[in-house]
Amino acid sequence: MNTSKRQRRWWPRSVRARAALAAALTAAVVLSGIGWWVHQEIYRQSLSVAEEKARNDLFALVDQLKQGDVPGPRRSAPYEVVATGRRTAVAAGGGMEAFDRSAGHVLPSPPALTAPVPETPDGWEYASRPLRLPDRPDYDSGGGQDLAGRTYRVLYNDIWAGQLSRQQAAALGVRPDATLRAYVVLVPDTSEEIAAAIDDKLLRAGLVGLVLIGAVAYFTVRIALRPVEAVRRFTASVTDPSERVSVPATAHEITALADTINDTLQRLDHAAAQQRRFVADAAHELRSPLTTLLTSLEVALAYPERTDWTATATTAARQTRRLQRLAEDLLLLARLDTGALTADPETVDMSALTSEVTEHHPLGARKVAVACDNTGPAHVRGNRDQLERLLRNLLDNAARHAAHRIQVTVRNEDEQVVVTVDDDGPGVPAEDAERIFERFVRLDDARSRDQGGTGLGLAIARDLAERHAGTLSLVPRTLGACFELRLPEAPAPDDAPDKDQPSSGGDAVDARTTSSVASSM
Repeated sequence: MNTSKRQRRWWPRSVRARAALAAALTAAVVLSGIGWWVHQEIYRQSLSVAEEKARNDLFALVDQLKQGDVPGPRRSAPYEVVATGRRTAVAAGGGMEAFDRSAGHVLPSPPALTAPVPETPDGWEYASRPLRLPDRPDYDSGGGQDLAGRTYRVLYNDIWAGQLSRQQAAALGVRPDATLRAYVVLVPDTSEEIAAAIDDKLLRAGLVGLVLIGAVAYFTVRIALRPVEAVRRFTASVTDPSERVSVPATAHEITALADTINDTLQRLDHAAAQQRRFVADAAHELRSPLTTLLTSLEVALAYPERTDWTATATTAARQTRRLQRLAEDLLLLARLDTGALTADPETVDMSALTSEVTEHHPLGARKVAVACDNTGPAHVRGNRDQLERLLRNLLDNAARHAAHRIQVTVRNEDEQVVVTVDDDGPGVPAEDAERIFERFVRLDDARSRDQGGTGLGLAIARDLAERHAGTLSLVPRTLGACFELRLPEAPAPDDAPDKDQPSSGGDAVDARTTSSVASSM
């Protein structure tokens, strides 16, 4: 890690500086590519112009030679005219005259011709090849362009002296049957100078452009990040989740960031309010049985001779059990909230589990009949103990509010296992259909505290249902309350009986099991 930090020490930490550096580097790559392309194009174009000019000079030389005129030395492009049977050049100029003419011609002599060179229809025929100019001791550039010792592309054209008159051949100083060759040297120095000048201008303009691009990127990002910095300072100073970040008027990413932070603060505010309400409700629920327990014990201790100790112990035991249930429910909710309840899932038959729970579940002091119907095995994936706790909570709620009966059904529907718990009690108003799943919520006298409820059973049941990727809801009924549990259906294990076959049991009739339990305490 230290090596990585040392290697990246050159990279700036500021977002503004990083953006400016990234923009400058990107611009440098783009401008370098453009500069290389411009250099190549300028050089090619200037070389093409130089070649066009050298070709025109060559054709002008050929025209002069065909008229028997000796070209003068003043030419823009270096040239030399040589002939067979002649040691010295016929003519030279444009810088080639710097070679001593008495020492012999510089460029090679042409092969002998016996007939005129055929001309093309446009009359613009010529040849070219690279030739190296010798570095002779007789060469003296006189401070001008140095041509010796370098290789150049040379344009040339041949002329047969036999097509000239004797007077023209004599004027040129060649034999009547000689072959003349006019050379024009294509010197790229001008093209290179032009390209170098362009390169210098491009380099200067590129450096200035890079500085401007980096500066513009730096200040643009700096201006763009001002709202982010304001949001950061505000968020760092937030002590009350009810505070909100100012949302910019323009709809851009900063607005989305401010909205997201406000949504987060709102969720934190809601969570904090819910936690405060939960703590207050828990303290209230704990204070009530503790007060009853403490009062009964203090009265018994103050008047021991007039105390019915059996009744006092019964009251203390009842309140202690209530405290125990409440503590267990609070501990379970805490574990559900933190996700601490983790166990390997298994395949559970909800039909068998529901029958078992309804058969052994205590129903309270009133005589209530419980009927459990199912249409065969109904398998789900989950934790058996948690699913049993879910069913017991639903049965506890139904037993406290039912008048005479509780109906429990299990069925498979649309790749889901549906469990319904229906009682014939006073029911739940439609406006409270969701509120009853909140913690410590009890609605009216029919669902009061003296019947043993803590207001946590349905909240725990819904949390357990959602933990198993299911839902728990209240189905509207004209009479009583009906809770519907839906869980994803799971494939049956290999050793499970086929759901199309009747379930084995003492009371199985047409693949339908019904169990009734009546309890009076």
